[in-house]
Amino acid sequence: MSRVYNFSAGPAVLPEEVLREAAEEMTDYRGSGMSVMEMSHRSKVYDTIIKEAEQDLRDLMQIPDNYKVLFLQGGASQQFAMIPMNLMKHKKAGYIVTGQWAKKAYQEAQLYGEAVKLASSEDKTFSYIPDCRNLDIPDDLDYVYICENNTIYGTKYRELPDTKGHTLVADVSSCFLSEPVDVKKYGVIFGGVQKNIGPAGVVIVIIREDLITEDVLAGTPTMLRYKTHADNDSLYNTPPCYGIYICGKVFQWLKRAGGLTAMQERNRRKAGILYDYLDASGLFSGTVVPGDRSLMNVPFVTGNEELDAKFVKEAAAAGFVNLKGHRTVGGMRASIYNAMPVEGVEKLVEFMKKFEEENV
Repeated sequence: MSRVYNFSAGPAVLPEEVLREAAEEMTDYRGSGMSVMEMSHRSKVYDTIIKEAEQDLRDLMQIPDNYKVLFLQGGASQQFAMIPMNLMKHKKAGYIVTGQWAKKAYQEAQLYGEAVKLASSEDKTFSYIPDCRNLDIPDDLDYVYICENNTIYGTKYRELPDTKGHTLVADVSSCFLSEPVDVKKYGVIFGGVQKNIGPAGVVIVIIREDLITEDVLAGTPTMLRYKTHADNDSLYNTPPCYGIYICGKVFQWLKRAGGLTAMQERNRRKAGILYDYLDASGLFSGTVVPGDRSLMNVPFVTGNEELDAKFVKEAAAAGFVNLKGHRTVGGMRASIYNAMPVEGVEKLVEFMKKFEEENV
């Protein structure tokens, strides 16, 4: 069977080039006589793999020297606890709730201190990003938290909130490496890699060094302290070795593709093809305020649940898989991450046009 066009929100499509490279090295990584899966994380060969991956990520994002890059486990969801455990020095933090994952992070923070809801778009099913230019931000907050791209609802911050001098913490799981980023604007950037970078099992945390201290909440486990991992170059215990290896290959693929500026142009082109069609369609419509639309996740509906189900079924049969929307919102969602080729979006739109002709 030929490869399908995989529009899954995550785990998601990976570059074919990377998958082929990994397949070639599966049983013998560069003359080592073994797979990376079998390799000691303390070996010189693996040490080179993880160090090169970190350097390539630093190059891509132009990460300043005073930020640590950590390859961790537990997914982005574990960061919902690690962040307050490590950063909530005064037991008070601000959260902007723009979707399911920001809401979960906000709820988790309440276990460790006072979580202040600074703004929310829940009143309109998270279909927009609130105006964050002049929020009422208490002076005694330890940080302000956002989820920058909302996978389920298809919204994205066009400009970062004015935190009024407070540390900005951002979950970028579903927009990681999709466009250039000014890392200096953040205290912490983190994301699970299974959407736009690699296989599930790795979360990358980019954290400013002054935020990594011994001063953590009482009871914080050793494994949930940023300092533990920063002091040991992400090798305190056995890391998700193979996942990091694949991430490293994706970083190299991105470099060969022209870096994050080239990727942003490509992503804008892909999203434009799909949004232009949705705006003109008599059957399908997008669900997000146009100014807040994500380049990565595009939710849409027909307005009829039976027709939505029919579309998802027929699309899958035609080779366009994982288009069913998240269970909390229904409809459809096309996740068009970096590795989704332009051709995949063009062919999806062709299929949608045909479906529209047959069902209107």
